[in-house]
Amino acid sequence: MLNRRQFLASGATVFAAKMMAQKLQSQTGEPVATNGVAIAQPSLQPADHMLTIGPCSLEISPGVVVKTIGYNESVPGPMLRLKRGAPVSIDVVNKSGHSELVHWHGLPTDVENDGAMEEGSPMIAAGATQRYHLTPEPTGTRWYHTHASAYDDLSLSTYTGQFGFLIVEGGQTFGSYDQEFYLAIHHWEPSFVPMASVMQQSSANHPATSGSDVGYQYATVNAHRLGAGAPLQVKAGEKVLLHLLNASATENVVLSLPGHTFKVLAMDGNPVPSPQAVEVLSLGVAERIDCLVEMSQPGVWVLGATLQKSREMGLGIVVEYAGKSGPPVWKDPSATVWDYSVFASSAAAREPDKIFDLKFMDIGPLNDSKFDTWTVNGKSWPDVEPLLVEKGKRYRLQLQNLGADQHPIHLHRHSFEVVRINDKAVSGLMKDTVNMMPLDQISVDFIANNPGNTLYHCHMQLHMDYGFMGLIKYV
Repeated sequence: MLNRRQFLASGATVFAAKMMAQKLQSQTGEPVATNGVAIAQPSLQPADHMLTIGPCSLEISPGVVVKTIGYNESVPGPMLRLKRGAPVSIDVVNKSGHSELVHWHGLPTDVENDGAMEEGSPMIAAGATQRYHLTPEPTGTRWYHTHASAYDDLSLSTYTGQFGFLIVEGGQTFGSYDQEFYLAIHHWEPSFVPMASVMQQSSANHPATSGSDVGYQYATVNAHRLGAGAPLQVKAGEKVLLHLLNASATENVVLSLPGHTFKVLAMDGNPVPSPQAVEVLSLGVAERIDCLVEMSQPGVWVLGATLQKSREMGLGIVVEYAGKSGPPVWKDPSATVWDYSVFASSAAAREPDKIFDLKFMDIGPLNDSKFDTWTVNGKSWPDVEPLLVEKGKRYRLQLQNLGADQHPIHLHRHSFEVVRINDKAVSGLMKDTVNMMPLDQISVDFIANNPGNTLYHCHMQLHMDYGFMGLIKYV
């Protein structure tokens, strides 16, 4: 069975890469190696933005230094504020020592610029420069990150600090507010740990999980562990807009701010049909939430993970009211279940032109591997059957999680509408990533309006590396 490394070396992919290189050179005037790897070439015109991938050191708390790979020697990388509909060029210089690429998460790019080698985007060789051409849309909170493979090397890909906010401006407003903060969550110092055997269902068709999982030593909000960085300084009576991103490689998170509620205004950058105030926020890997918090409880508080172990790792940030001091306070929130449907419309979505059923399952380690293999309809990437679509039609993906793990499912180059959550029909909730709890059944609709190979996958790096991916192909 081919893995992601071997897939690039296959004859069909090399041929496609050659065709892509010729097309890219005709569009940009910048030669691209015929093996699908971008090579360094001086540009006639300077790019609008530049990102340099390279080693950096991050002191996440006093005496705790993480050596990682980031953009422009910072974590998160520089915030990119782009205007909706205004074409931009971004040069990415790869000084990491290995092949890389950048994915512009949530943007409806073309295949060459999407930054996914499975679709056919070129890799950036070590020491090389690649120019990306984007026309940013829609308005909202997007992000950018590496889309390289890691496999058993936890010093690569999304385990590193290669992530940053990308904000598409123009047209979307959140009403009045006094301050806004951008908060990116990440986990550090990963290692492989034994996966506890969990019976998924009392059936021979649903075996126990096994193999290895990823554990972490530290967690941060932006560049610091809880208590190590500057607090969010607020005043009583203020309205504060929070932009939250889960940039972890494999960890979903649940957050709370004691005594306060979050009014959820947008998910994955898209306004929700029914803004609601909630006590906790749940963010699967790659999800974003924009929310408004009314500062009505003067004091010094912890905005952090609801799990004590995660807070001890550092997952949180101090919120400090003007004139208040003392140790930050944490109080456990009420028990609650995260429910996408409360932010959606209860009206049923219109019927699709075609339905695809996709069942996700862990089948355990294969061929003496210490890692589990993940399947889509019984097959692992690259053997997963492609979904064939026609431009302009509406398609429904009926997603079924047959296992005991959570899976944040991401669709490239398109947004989708969540239309069913288990037995509840909904509509209007537009996302690019939806987190599936164990045994969940969720249906999403998308319009086939962006021709070209389109990747869908679980955004957990370990699951993606070991089979949990598939392609949508236009015919």
